Amino acid sequence: MTPVSSRSRLPLATATPPGDTPVDARDGVAPEPQPPLRPPAGAPNVLVILIDDMGFGASSAFGGPCEMPHAERMAAEGTRFTRFHTTALCSPTRQALLTGRNHHSANMGVIAEIATSFRGYTGIRPDDCATLAQVLRMNGYSTGAFGKMHQTPPWETSPSGPFDRWPTGEGFEKFYGFLGGDTHQYTPALVEGTTPIEPPRTPEEGYHLSEDLVDQLLAWTGALGALTPDKPWFAYLAFGATHAPHHAPREYLERYRGRFDHGYDEQRELTFARQQELGVVPEDADLTEPNAYIPAWSDLTDDDRFVGTRLFEAYAAMASHTDDQVGRVLAALEDRGVLDDTVVLYILGDNGSSAEAGAYGTFNEMAYQNNVLMTTDDIREHVDEIGGPTAFNHMPSGWAQAMNTPYQWSKIVASHWGGTRTGMVLRYPPVVPAGEARSQFTHVIDVVPTVLELVGIPAPDTVNGIDQSPLEGTSFVYALQDGGAPERHRTQYFEIAGNRGVYHEGWTAVTQHLLPWPDPDWVTPPLDEDRWELYGPDDWTQAHDVADAHPEVLAALQQRFLIEAAKYHVLPLDDRERERFDARLAGRPDLMAGRTRMTLHPGMTRLNENTVLNVKNTSFTVTADVSLPEEPVQGAIVAQGGSFGGWCLYARDGHLCYAHNFVGMETYTVRSHEPVGGGDHVLGMAFDYDGGGAGKGGTVRLQCDGRAIGEGRVPRTVPGLFSFDEGLDVGLDSLDPVVRDYTTPRGEFTGTIKAVDIDIDPDAEHDADLVVKARYRRQ
Repeated sequence: MTPVSSRSRLPLATATPPGDTPVDARDGVAPEPQPPLRPPAGAPNVLVILIDDMGFGASSAFGGPCEMPHAERMAAEGTRFTRFHTTALCSPTRQALLTGRNHHSANMGVIAEIATSFRGYTGIRPDDCATLAQVLRMNGYSTGAFGKMHQTPPWETSPSGPFDRWPTGEGFEKFYGFLGGDTHQYTPALVEGTTPIEPPRTPEEGYHLSEDLVDQLLAWTGALGALTPDKPWFAYLAFGATHAPHHAPREYLERYRGRFDHGYDEQRELTFARQQELGVVPEDADLTEPNAYIPAWSDLTDDDRFVGTRLFEAYAAMASHTDDQVGRVLAALEDRGVLDDTVVLYILGDNGSSAEAGAYGTFNEMAYQNNVLMTTDDIREHVDEIGGPTAFNHMPSGWAQAMNTPYQWSKIVASHWGGTRTGMVLRYPPVVPAGEARSQFTHVIDVVPTVLELVGIPAPDTVNGIDQSPLEGTSFVYALQDGGAPERHRTQYFEIAGNRGVYHEGWTAVTQHLLPWPDPDWVTPPLDEDRWELYGPDDWTQAHDVADAHPEVLAALQQRFLIEAAKYHVLPLDDRERERFDARLAGRPDLMAGRTRMTLHPGMTRLNENTVLNVKNTSFTVTADVSLPEEPVQGAIVAQGGSFGGWCLYARDGHLCYAHNFVGMETYTVRSHEPVGGGDHVLGMAFDYDGGGAGKGGTVRLQCDGRAIGEGRVPRTVPGLFSFDEGLDVGLDSLDPVVRDYTTPRGEFTGTIKAVDIDIDPDAEHDADLVVKARYRRQ
């Protein structure tokens, strides 16, 4: 076995032992075979479980209303960390978690979909920030990731790759999950390794992603235990839950019916009292005031309360369902006799609960991603679908705030603990005390050094010949050994989209810059005009702003933030919002850069919208060379997005149709006035955009062989994002369809497609007759 002292340079060198070398192998003595690479003797398995979008006050293990008995079991058998912090956003937290460096140091200052070209924001992990998976794999661990990654640069997610920043290039030998920010829990955009795959079952057959992820993890660890029982494993189980859409089986939804009719303001009081009983919040702490930008429960209408509560019930149901899947993992490991030989970290939130859906919630998360707020009336007619496969629902901001009790604000607002402080439980009986709590300041960047210390492996000096930057986190094993030990992580900056703050030796200076939900009346101030708040070391919840009483402390901390920001590549600050979804405006790499036309072929499927031409907010044409059967043709020629936002050119009963699905609220369809007959044809569609800003409408013209066969209007269009994970398909509409009136499974096209051209040339006339005729002459 390779000695620990030589593990600082990875991969570990293997030397061929000298031995006798005769001409005839039968005349010599064969040397002993090289022993397989293994970590230090007694190294445990490592299981990191990450819940998405769960605030400090959500789980019952930390006093919240979401029943999570397996998190409670973990707390009884392990140690709760009551001052554990994240970055306030998905991709940044995950990059920090797996590298042990601050998110800007690892170039993930924002989610991967809105990366820019500035250092700290490129979305590309530097080679000098090796991942925990790489380090453990090169030290002899088996490594697997299951669930949400959200760290691969979106422009690298096409079949062209490159694949070195996919999970299998980041140190995970096994990957089963999804690459984007969220996915439909009943029809997820699954990837196995580097190959897109279809879910193994349908929603009607009882499929749910969280259950599938655990099935996969248990099968993988079971096989490893059978084949290499002496080889430990590292598993990263990153659920899509409890990020929107809040999907849960019907029995879980029914469990919570009527349980929260008292409302979110009272729920904050109930949760706070329970937190103090549990000791996860001190008895002398104060509950923060309700958020002034969120309507009081008493000011809502009866319909607002009914619909909003239904939306929150789905969140609670999803939390309980997810925790039950964690229970399945714990039970299986216990049955196999390896649970106590496994370091288990249960991180209850990669950031605080999300208030992004606004005061009334939404039936479709993609609506607020496009700055479209839904009203109660928009949701009321769909209330019985909430939590099911036809919904993409998200709860109101008031309920999200309750899930972040006792703190102010929520996800995205990195300045305040409501955005960054989440629950975390660690179980490992040989080292971790049972039933205790620790209150030393800890941060997600502390996980890597802690795991490495527990498994007896040093942080490497070099990986693949690249000198490594020092880990920026601090191991918290010391806190496990002595609950009264002074904290060692004494300074930490926070920043997401201009919301920023700094912690230093108990004090926090913070400034909330952006609202975490769309609001047409909100005016974002210039960065240098933000008002800073100051909270003292004895203020556990950031309830009492003492900036006026201690201006000298505030000034010192503001200066410290700037020093930390310069050190870790936080500058320049960037508070641009939806416009950064456009690669041209953001300045990040663009697979389609400089191109105005692309030709697609049958079999191309699930292409992320960052890897194809951007047809939003512009005129464009689609031209398809097809061969049609004599019977009326059916199915999708090309489709992008899904039922919660997207467009498609398709055939229905022989008629050519174009549909634009506006964030699931309206689907506008233009249908040819005559069917297209059998034989070879060139079918065309031109969308003439009205202009005048984003999300405007346009005129659709349909053609067959250069002849006009239909025209109509689309009054408004998706301005920013069709989907995080639903892609573009040729010859079908995979996963969740853009329209519901396909007559074939998955909208499969019943004709033959030779090629499909998409053209967004801004200088062209965008006259589909010219485009089609030119194409027709080339045949």
